[in-house]
Amino acid sequence: MSELLDNARKRKDLLKHMILQLHSGHAPEAVRKQLVRLLGQVPYDDVVEVEQELIREGLPVEDVLKLCDVHTAALKGAISQEGAKTAPKGHPVHTFRQENRAMRWEIRSLGRHYAVIEGMADDGDATDEVLAMRADFNRLMDVDKHYQRKENLLFPFLEKHGIDGPPKVMWGKHDETRELLKGAIEALSAMSDKVDAGEARSLVALVLSPASESVEAMIDKEEQILFPMSLDTLDDGEWYEVYRGSDEIGYCLYDPIDAWRPEGIEPGPEDEAALGSNGRIQLKSGSFTVQELTALLNTIPFDLTFVDRDDTVRFFTQGKERIFARTRAILGRKVQYCHPPSSVHIVDRILAAFRDGEQDQSSFWIQMKGRFISIEYFALRGDGGEYLGCLEVSQDLTDKRALTGEQRLLAWDPKEGAAHD
Repeated sequence: MSELLDNARKRKDLLKHMILQLHSGHAPEAVRKQLVRLLGQVPYDDVVEVEQELIREGLPVEDVLKLCDVHTAALKGAISQEGAKTAPKGHPVHTFRQENRAMRWEIRSLGRHYAVIEGMADDGDATDEVLAMRADFNRLMDVDKHYQRKENLLFPFLEKHGIDGPPKVMWGKHDETRELLKGAIEALSAMSDKVDAGEARSLVALVLSPASESVEAMIDKEEQILFPMSLDTLDDGEWYEVYRGSDEIGYCLYDPIDAWRPEGIEPGPEDEAALGSNGRIQLKSGSFTVQELTALLNTIPFDLTFVDRDDTVRFFTQGKERIFARTRAILGRKVQYCHPPSSVHIVDRILAAFRDGEQDQSSFWIQMKGRFISIEYFALRGDGGEYLGCLEVSQDLTDKRALTGEQRLLAWDPKEGAAHD
């Protein structure tokens, strides 16, 4: 055992020596050849420990930041994933990796555009390529949410376990990448309507390629070092905290569809809608303040009324132009008492069919005071299909039924102070 420990220490010391060689100016490829020859494949946890030791021994984090890309490039392909844990679908690491796959797709797309521009004559028209690259970079800007989840959810747990060096370095690299992406977007937005290939080539070399390379380098750091190390370090309860906090921040180019909860942890009310730490009502697909949610519900161009599973009216919207009169006196009343006796039997049939799972929707339309009114009922169901209640949606479709042709331009009335598009 002492021999194994001694060998592990010697391997780390040698790795540290080689990283310091890079720091002193040795060529990355030469150091990489030494690594492969002397160490074979370097275990990912050795890289983490050595980086942390260097910081604790006085190498400034700023210097580690400068060195980070160089030593990651030198170690590329030489970091062993042997014994690394895997993450099931829905697990935060699985989500991070799916996002990385999506980002690599965008980076490959950019690479194809770079190659096309490289092969064009200087006076060739590169406008279409520049527009396509702008779209790719707009999508890559989504990486900020990926980084925020690492910084605010994952890194605190690593620091709690005494791993504070790699998070400091990675956070610094995040900020560098953010600035490079921001510069790329600004440069692309400033391009003229027509761009020649010579100008586009300079843009790629000076601004765009460094930005996309920075995103890709961080993906390599995550896949080779951060994720294997984190899976070894955090327990299921900690990962579940990361999982529960992820919706509030959001996702990058990937929408996780698989729920995940480790064995032994019971779901709580916070696993459904919850009040986030920033005071927002957090739902699975986004969040609102109470003021924003109220304004949204009262602005949508139709009336909503919610009846719970016990047939009790619990909510209605208060838009400017209501189709049917509603007052707060109906809240808490049985929905049957809110309809004329002659139509209660229809209401009961709808609710019974919804409750039994026989139907999920029922539609009616009527003429009222010269207007065409649509009235629809929808069964609301939980994740397991259980009946939660009924939603009534009423909408005046008169004007929409009269639409013909197309309207593609903004057509506000100038007399009201708005400009035509």
